[in-house]
Amino acid sequence: MPSTTPNAAIEATDLRKAYGSEVALDGVSLSIPSGTVYGFLGPNGAGKTTTMRLLTGLSRPSSGTVRVRGVPVTDRRKLAPLVGYLPETPPLYDEFSAREQLEYVADLRDVPREDAHRRIEEYLDRFDLTADADRRIGTYSKGMRQKTAFAQSVLHDPDVLFLDEPTAGLDPKAVRRIREFVVEYADAGATVFLSTHILPIVEAVADAVGVLFDGRVVAEGAPEAVTARAEAGENASLEDAFLEITGGGDGSRVAEAEE
Repeated sequence: MPSTTPNAAIEATDLRKAYGSEVALDGVSLSIPSGTVYGFLGPNGAGKTTTMRLLTGLSRPSSGTVRVRGVPVTDRRKLAPLVGYLPETPPLYDEFSAREQLEYVADLRDVPREDAHRRIEEYLDRFDLTADADRRIGTYSKGMRQKTAFAQSVLHDPDVLFLDEPTAGLDPKAVRRIREFVVEYADAGATVFLSTHILPIVEAVADAVGVLFDGRVVAEGAPEAVTARAEAGENASLEDAFLEITGGGDGSRVAEAEE
C-alpha cells in the first residue's frame, strides 16, 4: 500500500470490487500528489475502467474508500466541481452542435457566463473545431466527437481530471494538442489521471505510472524507475517493461463490467 501523501489529490485505500463471484479489483490503493500526471496502465480487462469509475464516484466499491482533494467521492455535491471525467465512450447529444453541447455543460456545471464563453471559444479554437462548431455533432467524425468531449471534460476547470483513452480516434496533430494540454494543465497545479494503451504518450507526459494487472497494482513509480525494475533490458522502453510485467498477455480474467 502506498504511503499517505499530505497533499494527495487522489487517495484510494484497499479498493475492492466484485461482480457476483468474480473479483474485478482486489485491494487497489493509490496516493497521488496534486500537480501529478499519473499514467494508469494495464491490459484489457485488468480493471482500469472499473477503477476510474470508483475514483470518480460513478460506481461504489465492494469495500475500501476514495477521497479526491480530501472529499469522499460519496459526497457528489462537493465532488462534482472538483472532477472532470472523459470516459472511453463520451456522453454527447447528436442533435446538438459542439457549441451548444459546451454551453449546455457550462450551464450544468454553473460556469459563470463570461468564463464559459471565453473557455468555449478557446477550446473550439485550440482543438480545431471552430469551423464546425455550429454543425450537429451527429455529423462529426470520431476524432471531432472526441475533441468535443475532451473540451467538455475540462470546461469547468476541474482540480482533478480523469482521462480514459483521450486520444482515441485522433490524428497526430490532435494527439499532440492533447498531450501538450495535459502537461500544461498539470504544470498549472491540476492532477491528471491518464489511462491509455498508447505507452509512448505516457512515457512523454507522466510523472508516475501504475500498472494494473489481474485487479491489482503490480508496479508503481516514475516511468524510468518502473522500466529499470522490470529488467527489460538496457535500452528498454516503458512498453517493453509493461509487457514484461504483465507477461505479454491480455490479462482478461474479469471483464470490466459497468453498473
